[in-house]
Amino acid sequence: MDITLNVNGRPEEFSAEPNELLVERLRDGLGLTGTKVGCDTGQCGSCVVRLDGRSVKSCLVLTASAAGSEVATIEGVTTPGGELTGLQEALRQEHGTQCGFCTPGMVMALGELVDTTAGGEAPTEPEIREWLTGNLCRCTGYHSVVRGVQRACAAARAEEPGALSAAGAGAASAAAGQEV
Repeated sequence: MDITLNVNGRPEEFSAEPNELLVERLRDGLGLTGTKVGCDTGQCGSCVVRLDGRSVKSCLVLTASAAGSEVATIEGVTTPGGELTGLQEALRQEHGTQCGFCTPGMVMALGELVDTTAGGEAPTEPEIREWLTGNLCRCTGYHSVVRGVQRACAAARAEEPGALSAAGAGAASAAAGQEV
């Protein structure tokens, strides 16, 4: 079946099998290998992307069901100058990444949290930890990730909403194609 997606700000047209998973199309069909395959069962979160602005596990989404949608991957996450986004920088400063395998999925999922709280109340530590339940990390113990999210949320509240997270930055310069 013929599919059209807007991936990181660029239209993509291709033929897909009815049972093709979005993660397969992104990695194998479009070469966007920042989206990781960890468990293939939706448990680990390493494959999280943004689908029409919402974080989803791309190993659980059929490519055909995403037809006509906006997809943002970690390669589309950058600032106009090519620097790290506020969330990425906060995670770096707080040592919220170790081996990096889970980082793209976390950045995509946590970017939504930063976006949704930028104009209001800061998320509490238990709320951040709840948001992280779909993203497994074997290295950090999550403490540094939570601190990074708190830092990013504080910075986002000081700036304009959406300026520091995955979705806000990705839309601004999708063509940069930077992987974290």
